[in-house]
Amino acid sequence: MALQRLVLDYRTGELVVRCLYRTDEGPNPNTKARRREVSELARTGLAQALEALGEGDVDVVGTSGFTTREDILSLPRPDEAREAAS
Repeated sequence: MALQRLVLDYRTGELVVRCLYRTDEGPNPNTKARRREVSELARTGLAQALEALGEGDVDVVGTSGFTTREDILSLPRPDEAREAAS
């Protein structure tokens, strides 16, 4: 098995790791052996990525073209707004 890519998807309350790999042969899907092999691939890939980040050995090799913005609004709770109006 050879790790091709790890994709981390942060969702509300969970982290989904998609482990993309190539293999010629291996255990059948949905077996404990397959789960162990894929878990080890993900663990090794994450450790290598963290090591590279720690050493600053990271290059930007592409961009998605998307712009992400975050606006933070502070709004009174409905019960507080009624009390303030009284």
